[in-house]
Amino acid sequence: MKGTAWKFGNDIDTDIIIPGRYLIYTDEETLSKHCMEGLDDKFSEKCKKGDFIVAGTNFGCGSSREHAPIAIKGAGISAVIAESFARIFYRNATNVGVPLLEAPGITDLVKDGDEIEVDMSKGIIKAENGDEITFKKLPPFMLEILEKGGLIEYLKNKRE
Repeated sequence: MKGTAWKFGNDIDTDIIIPGRYLIYTDEETLSKHCMEGLDDKFSEKCKKGDFIVAGTNFGCGSSREHAPIAIKGAGISAVIAESFARIFYRNATNVGVPLLEAPGITDLVKDGDEIEVDMSKGIIKAENGDEITFKKLPPFMLEILEKGGLIEYLKNKRE
C-alpha cells in the first residue's frame, strides 16, 4: 500500500475523529465528510483513497462509538498507523474493516504529507526518505476479517 501520511498527535479521541453532532448518521459517505473535522476541517477534501492516518499514542480513546472507524473507512484511509491505540477503538476498527497498525516510533519517522509505503506481509513501513520501521504484524485471522471488509462480511462468508 502506498499513500500520503496525514499526521496527528496523541490522545486523538472519537469526538475529534467524528464530532458528536454527526452521530445521527451511520453511513460511510456522510460520516467521511466530517472525518477529523475536530482538528482539520479540510481533511476530507485533502484525503484521497489509499492515504494513511499517522498518530501518536492512545489513538481512538474516548467513547466506544463505531462512527469513528466508519468515518475513517469512508474517507478512503487504507490504514491508521499509530504508536498505540485505545482498546475499544481497535476492536471497532477491525469490526468495520479498518486496519490499525501499531508502530512505536512512527511519529519520529513520518512528517505530515509524506508519501509512505506499507508492506503488510513483512510488517514494514517505508518513509519517503527511505528509512524503515517495523510494525506489529496482524495475525492471519485479523487479515482475513479486514480483507472481507469487516466482521459481518467475514461471518457471512464463513457461514456460506
